[in-house]
Amino acid sequence: MEVPIIEAGSGPLVLCLHGFPDHAASWAGLLDRLAQDGYWAVAPAQRGYWPGGAAPDGSYRASATGQDVLDLIEALGRERADLVGHDLGARAAYAAASLDPARVRRLVGMSVPHGPGLRTAWLADGDQQRRSWYMFFFQTALAEPAVALDDFAFIDRLWREWSPGYELPDAERSALKETLRGPGVLAEILGYYRQLFSPPADEATQALEKRASGPLTVPSLYLHGADDTCMSVELSDGMDALFKNGLERIVVPRAGHFLHLEQPRAVADHILRFLNN
Repeated sequence: MEVPIIEAGSGPLVLCLHGFPDHAASWAGLLDRLAQDGYWAVAPAQRGYWPGGAAPDGSYRASATGQDVLDLIEALGRERADLVGHDLGARAAYAAASLDPARVRRLVGMSVPHGPGLRTAWLADGDQQRRSWYMFFFQTALAEPAVALDDFAFIDRLWREWSPGYELPDAERSALKETLRGPGVLAEILGYYRQLFSPPADEATQALEKRASGPLTVPSLYLHGADDTCMSVELSDGMDALFKNGLERIVVPRAGHFLHLEQPRAVADHILRFLNN
């Protein structure tokens, strides 16, 4: 399956992995900064995010998206890459680094932590359960028509709620909705959430999922917006124990969930300092 990408620059490879409700184009500013610093910056569409891009095996689990990252590194002709992942893109980055750490030089996760803390919060933390209401709603048959209704007003609401005070520019909002409006796209990307709370039926995939969520040996940086109202910043407390080769954790002030757009200079500065170290 040929994966659409946007890219900038040349040099060591950095893959930038988007989450929901987002698309590869939101990385454009960071791609330019990385390119200026001597990197080949590439942002792929995640599986399901383009017409004809449905998961070939039907899986939207972490192990599948992590393997996509490893396959893309190989397809681009490189032995290894740095990974920058936001939201579900962070989950894909963690999974890739867990499955094959030799292929990942450095790892940056944003807005979604690694480890069991989030699942524990879904079980026991009423505040996070309220923040994650959309995930539970996505399990219903109402989700697809509700999300698309009134020119994706549902998506506008999520952006407003998750990044208080930030307004996605009209042209970028239109481009995002055009991605979501693609034939079959919305139904596919809901699959990420519809598979989130149910374990795979077969033992082989269960074992692969366990490997994909294991401890990490790759030097790592984690960034979280101080004002994120989708994922509480406290969810990353204590995850250091899963990072066996070091984790630097930074809370970015005056930023919500989409911190790479809200504070682009600060986020890019943190990432470049870490990659160049």
